[in-house]
Amino acid sequence: QLSGKWFLVVMASRCSYLAEHSHQLEATMMTTTILDGQSLAISTFRKLDGMCWEIRQRYLPTQAPGRFLLKGHRKNSKVDVVVGEADPSSFIILYYQKGRSISVKLYGRTSLVSDAVVDKFEQRIRAVGLSEDVTYYFPTYGFCDSADEFHVLDGELEV
Repeated sequence: QLSGKWFLVVMASRCSYLAEHSHQLEATMMTTTILDGQSLAISTFRKLDGMCWEIRQRYLPTQAPGRFLLKGHRKNSKVDVVVGEADPSSFIILYYQKGRSISVKLYGRTSLVSDAVVDKFEQRIRAVGLSEDVTYYFPTYGFCDSADEFHVLDGELEV
């Protein structure tokens, strides 16, 4: 149900890098493939310095449905990923928790989602103590859907 293309619409996070670089946000698209019926192979496509990059990640299943683990390269570097709410035909809200910091992302099947979905997202971020002042909307144009082999990273994105 979660497989296919997803476009990053909006993100709420207290990440200082996001706050400092919010004027440089790039259109971001992710493709999800379900491996071995359980784990998710995630490819995130975005521009960096005008070049399309692909960041490959693997979300490992946990015992709880809708919960995944993203392991980083460093020891003890792990991110818990939780599906907060989803309508596989239109949107998904994902929570990313690393230590005590939490980020919430809204992905859509298209780069534009309904106001009702944005309202759901805003309710969810308030419920975890985030607010509009740490909410970042991503561009709705200029997406990459591929990268050449020199622009592929295996690893973790900052949350």
